[in-house]
Amino acid sequence: MRLETPRLLLRPWEDRDRAGFSAINADPEVRRYYYPSVLTPAETDVLLDEAMAGLEADGFGFVAVEREADGALVGGAGLSRPGPEVPGEHPAEIGWILGRAFWRQGFATEIGRACLDAAWARFGLPATIGYTSAINTPSCRVLERLGLTQVADFEDVTVPPGDPLRPHVLYRIVRPG
Repeated sequence: MRLETPRLLLRPWEDRDRAGFSAINADPEVRRYYYPSVLTPAETDVLLDEAMAGLEADGFGFVAVEREADGALVGGAGLSRPGPEVPGEHPAEIGWILGRAFWRQGFATEIGRACLDAAWARFGLPATIGYTSAINTPSCRVLERLGLTQVADFEDVTVPPGDPLRPHVLYRIVRPG
């Protein structure tokens, strides 16, 4: 999956991305709404290997996000298959994680629009979801800005009971037309 926006390139991961994405995943502020809170370089490598396998299997997936102007690694984003912790059957989820230096610049919305356009036009998906921890109000606002509607609350069973990140919200959008 390769997508271009006015400012960004979403492309398959390359080995040169591993150190930069590992640094993003080691930042506790970036990962404050994710469980576990930070990832080691080895855990990031596993995540990237799984993302690349998903891309190969499905034709879409969680990919690297690069800023067009200078080639900087912004983070990771894309369409992927939801995990078993998500209630219901869904063809794809939209998601992103961006380095702190790239926050509050409209990148998540720009990425989301490109991914939804690809979900409908390129992949013919009937619907797409987004989900996050209930306390992640920045991502909830982006999902709503993209036109997704909150359809459920659920407990993410991959997060320990009592952890403030366990309550999650599920958003959904149906292909227009």
